[in-house]
Amino acid sequence: MPAGPLPRVVSAVLALLFAATACTTGGPDATQSPAADVPGDIVVASGRDVTGKNGIRQQLIDAWNRQQDKESTGYRARLVELPGSADEQRSQLLGALQSGSADYDVVNLDVTWVPEFAEAGLVAPLPDSTLDGDVIGSVAATASWKGRVYAVPFNTDVGLLYYRRDYLREAGVQQTTLGAGTTWADLRDLADTLDAHPPKGYEKAWTTQLAAYEGRTVNAVEAFASATKDFSLTDGSGHYTASRQELIDGIAELRRRTEKPYTLDHAFTSDEAASLSDFAGGRTAFLRQWPYAYGTLHQTFSADQVGVAALPGRAVLGGQNLAVARSSERAGKAAQLIAYLTSARSERCLLDAGFAATRTSAYVDDHVRCPVGAGPTAAPTGESTDRMPRDAGGRPDYARGILYPALTHAVPRPRTPLYGAFTQTFTTELGRLFTPDPPDDAALADSLDKALRKVLPGGS
Repeated sequence: MPAGPLPRVVSAVLALLFAATACTTGGPDATQSPAADVPGDIVVASGRDVTGKNGIRQQLIDAWNRQQDKESTGYRARLVELPGSADEQRSQLLGALQSGSADYDVVNLDVTWVPEFAEAGLVAPLPDSTLDGDVIGSVAATASWKGRVYAVPFNTDVGLLYYRRDYLREAGVQQTTLGAGTTWADLRDLADTLDAHPPKGYEKAWTTQLAAYEGRTVNAVEAFASATKDFSLTDGSGHYTASRQELIDGIAELRRRTEKPYTLDHAFTSDEAASLSDFAGGRTAFLRQWPYAYGTLHQTFSADQVGVAALPGRAVLGGQNLAVARSSERAGKAAQLIAYLTSARSERCLLDAGFAATRTSAYVDDHVRCPVGAGPTAAPTGESTDRMPRDAGGRPDYARGILYPALTHAVPRPRTPLYGAFTQTFTTELGRLFTPDPPDDAALADSLDKALRKVLPGGS
């Protein structure tokens, strides 16, 4: 599987690593030749693969290993999946890299972690040429910090709107395909219609992820970004920049989106799994979720029953980026592995398997194909076990017309090395909106502003 101009990228990575370690303690020996990679296992630390056991990430690593065996390089890659929630995985990675207790060569970072790991000197800077023009612009921006590239986008994510076509038909709605122009006002009108003619099992119009974790932050940032054009809580250096009025407008929009007449009660304590279960169980007609839900839902529902559209307003960008651990003794080969895993053909594999790919070519170039069998699979009887609707090129059917445009218009969460402190503060303060006696918008904005100024630089 071609991965682009590897020698130039790898040599540049090694040069940057050598320059960095020559003036710091820890990591590779500063006197060692930058070309002297140590043969052996290249350990890739990552969170859970949503495509399941022996999922597409493992399949790609297995394919790279077969190539290394064929070339007798002495290298093999090994995937280590970290247990726990995203926050727990972040803590494990930070602790392991800071203490040197684990020999990780490649780390798969949530897009919000890149500034923190870069600022702490735990991952190596990469040459600008690592990110070529095929990487979606909004996605590529998540891999840099303060003008330097520290990671390569592996798989991306964006909030989407899933909806029950069958419920809309049962309620007498004529148009059961929601387009890109659908607004929150449109959803409220449809909710009123559903309430007047409720399908069996239906409770409320909408569910999402509002428990006190990152899901609440994502939903809130989407509301804030939709309420104010070019809204951002931080600047390019992580300094706090929001105005009081922007906070008021964002809180007002979040309040409208979570009004009790339209929002399932369980949404306020739900994460991704719980909200997906409620939607699949028929309790709501609409769901805000990530792209992986497309394949999951279509294992149970047909395309005539469930649809997907762009999320009304602005949607938040998610995903993971691969970085070279600064302490790696196999930095050059680690960079080569990353180039392989993020190549055009690998990204097509990720897309076919249910992830959101980071490269434009995966969505629009029919000549880019996955070589490792990530598409439809078959049972022993020969019957396909894949129920995901696919286009003529074999991609998930929604990928080119819905997912790709959503990614190009997605907004990032605040970029700061103090993201952990930010999201905990943001989630806690906004939780007051969902209490029996919530403060008004202005009072909550003042409280949120005061709290964020304490945890983010530039806010005091």
